[in-house]
Parts: sequence; structure tokens; C-alpha cells
Amino acid sequence: MIRFSSLALLFVLAFLNAHSQSLNALSATEKKEGWKLLFDGKDLKGWHAYGGKGVGAAWIIEQGAIKLNVPERAGNKAKNGGDIVTDEVISGDFEFKAEWKVSKYANSGIFFFVNESPNNKNMHDTGLELQVIDDKIYEGAKENTHRASDFFGVANARLREGKPQGEWNQIHFIVKKNKLTVYQNEFMVQEHDLAGTDWKQKIAASGLKNAPIGKGSYVGRIGLQDWGSTVWYRNIKLRKL
Repeated sequence: MIRFSSLALLFVLAFLNAHSQSLNALSATEKKEGWKLLFDGKDLKGWHAYGGKGVGAAWIIEQGAIKLNVPERAGNKAKNGGDIVTDEVISGDFEFKAEWKVSKYANSGIFFFVNESPNNKNMHDTGLELQVIDDKIYEGAKENTHRASDFFGVANARLREGKPQGEWNQIHFIVKKNKLTVYQNEFMVQEHDLAGTDWKQKIAASGLKNAPIGKGSYVGRIGLQDWGSTVWYRNIKLRKL
């Protein structure tokens, strides 16, 4: 009996080891599937300030995560912060994964289809924002499109499956054949037909009606927002479909 238990334990440990994964690393399966890291856990290579060069000093690396450190604010931004975007412009169908957590009452966002140009002064003028936030900000308030995993100003998440402040949330964002799907913590929270009337009406009624996506262009950078509060991001990866 003891021998059987020992063997069973060895099998369990082997299984867990085979299915465990280091932070900011790709598994053998992910590599085979074509995933690539957008953040290696060491530096911010591959990212730059929206509309600028380099990355503001408020964006630091802490315990394998990108952290927006906000000891002091400058307006609605961290001092020496600012929004950051990928160097790469992404077109076509793709999948994106990331994890995020927030400090108390923090507010941020992951942006997609960001068109970085002098005509777009702010990242939020051009990109579709998947809300990253401590939902306690809106505790007791009416439903709005500003809670975690909402598309800010565009569409509500169909479920409220966010983990509380201080805990990691998983995001899986998929664009494939004009279908946009988002999972939060493995629950489907957004599903839209980008060529459909309902989605087009939502964009037309939002602040993005004059952005490229308002004209049906779904090409651009991925961005992380600085809205003057401390947030963390890690395990950021992407693959083309």
C-alpha cells in the first residue's frame, strides 16, 4: 500500500511538472502553436511610449511583471509614466493572452487596434479598451461599460467574473474571421460579430466612431494604459491565426 502511494505521488508530481509553466515563458506546445512573448519578464523591449520613444520611468519590472508605479501623479497620469504600446503593428486574425492585477481603486486598460499617429493625441481616442479596474470603484452604482472586461464606452461584459483587487485575472482575446471573443478567467465575457449591425451600431454610438475601427479597420498596436494608479501585467503573449 505504501509502495502504491509512493508511485501514485510520483505520477502526480510528474504530471504537475509537465503542466506547470514559468512566468513569462512559452510551453513547448505554445511554441509549436506559434505563440510569442510580448514581455519576457526582464525588460520592456518591444514597447514604447504612445506617440513617443522609450518608456516612462514609472513603468518598472517587479517580480516578473510590468508594474506602473505611481508614487506621484501628474494630472491623471503617473509622473514620468504615460501610455505604452507595442512596437509591432498587428494585422489579421490573432489571439492575445495576458494576466493583470490592480491596486485598490485602480483603473487601467488593455487597448487593441491602436492607430498611433499625430492625428490621435491620446491612445484612448483610437484604441478599443478592454477595461482593467478594481470594480469596487463602482460598488452600488448603476451598471455601466466601465467595469472589468467591459469594452469601455462600447459593450458590457456578459458576466462579472473578475477577481478582486490584489489577485491575478487572466484575459484571452481572440479575433478570427470577423468574430471577436474575450474570456476572463476562462469565462466567455464578450462575443461580437465585427461585421454585424449590432457591433457597428455600438461603435458608431461610442467615442470611437471616428477612429479607424469606426471605419472597419482592425489593424494596430496593443497598448497598456496609464490612468494614474498602480497596476501589474504579466504573461503577455500573442499568436497570429
